Amino acid sequence: MFFCSVLLFLCSSQTLWAQQQPDDLHSVTSQRLMDAEDGGQKVSPKRIDRAVQGGVRINTLPDNATHVVDSNRYYTWRSFGPEDQRTRDLWFDMSDVRHGQVRVHSLLSNSYKQAVRVAMSFDFPFYGHYLRQIVIATGGFIFTGDVTHRMLTTTQYIAPLMANFDPGHSKESTVQYLDNGEVFVVQWERVRLPDEESKGAFTFQAALHKTGRITFSYRDIPLPLGTMGSAEQPVKVGLSDAFAVKSPEAAQQTIHEYHRVEIDTTQITSYSAVELTPLPTCLLHDSCERCLSSNQTSGCSWCNVLQRCSDGMDRHRQEWLDYDCSEESKDRTCDDYFKNDSFTVFSAAPETEDPTSPQQNGCECGAEDRDDSELHTFRTDSDVKTESSMKSKGFSNTPVVAGIAAALLLLLALILVAVCIHFHPAASPLYLHHRRKSYWPSLKFQKQQSGYAEVDGEGHVAC
Repeated sequence: MFFCSVLLFLCSSQTLWAQQQPDDLHSVTSQRLMDAEDGGQKVSPKRIDRAVQGGVRINTLPDNATHVVDSNRYYTWRSFGPEDQRTRDLWFDMSDVRHGQVRVHSLLSNSYKQAVRVAMSFDFPFYGHYLRQIVIATGGFIFTGDVTHRMLTTTQYIAPLMANFDPGHSKESTVQYLDNGEVFVVQWERVRLPDEESKGAFTFQAALHKTGRITFSYRDIPLPLGTMGSAEQPVKVGLSDAFAVKSPEAAQQTIHEYHRVEIDTTQITSYSAVELTPLPTCLLHDSCERCLSSNQTSGCSWCNVLQRCSDGMDRHRQEWLDYDCSEESKDRTCDDYFKNDSFTVFSAAPETEDPTSPQQNGCECGAEDRDDSELHTFRTDSDVKTESSMKSKGFSNTPVVAGIAAALLLLLALILVAVCIHFHPAASPLYLHHRRKSYWPSLKFQKQQSGYAEVDGEGHVAC
């Protein structure tokens, strides 16, 4: 009977472990990317809503709406060929120590379909949002989302060349990065495609500049990108961002892609480069006046309750909906918000009598007996400032006087103690200490265990 119980417990534990494995795949430090059967399928214009494990759904743009970069709303980009000097200027030589210390990531360099989160030393602006952590993937792209899931290749990426690379195939294949405080560079060096290793190795890099500028540089591209990829693993070059909102009907998050930049893959060859320059977004403005009047942006609305400028389509979409910012900002101007936040303005002027007069409207009562709200109604900003300044002057000397009195009392107490010890040595604390030590040995600690850890000179806790 006991053996059967143990066997049943082991089977239950194994089942529970198997059920927890999908959640473990969502690990922040190292997670396996989507498998071929459900991860890399090309999005169809007729079906853009796709399920993901963990209660997350991905809603991407249809294929005929991907070239939104032409709207010049978030980024503009230029490509450079092998003959352009700009191509050579944008390439970071990872062997040049002047660029910074290069780190070769051992896990990514020896794995297939893996991603690792890395912290940058600076805040990187991406679509107007400041990122400090990114996820580097073996497949030639950087994931920028907050919600990690198995379908990292779908949206929220910075992709110099997203493809089905396998750095673990060869020891010469590496994924390395450097961070010098001004730019964060990731390089995929001599990575190859599975089952096509003989066709050559790819070397390329993505540079994330502190200003928000993004550059893609290519050294070795042995194959035309048009011949690479498949329906299971498409090739992508560009940017994408999305926001996550919770469905009110169910406890499920849906990730909506609101913008995508697709670079013409025919421009990507060996010794070529792409430079993407960010444009101002609504999130840049920190006041209502700048939000509604700036000529750098368009379609911006001011949500006064959040003190945020937005067009409603960014990563703060959930808050925008929760606080009903679209309705709040509809047909409103900054003056409307100012009137609501300031004191009430009365059209009728207050009476000219002295408000401190003891007799008003036949009432023979003092000013202190009147309603406080009545006084505050007719008080101006200058009155408030004058009153506060008078109070501050009246009480400004109080701490000084109190400090002097305390110092005098302390000095007097010390003098009295010294006189007392001089004339009555038996009352001295040292005398009592010696008496206690000699005549009351039972007060000694019986246990010799230390209550505090011993700390050495460098501040490390000693065992």
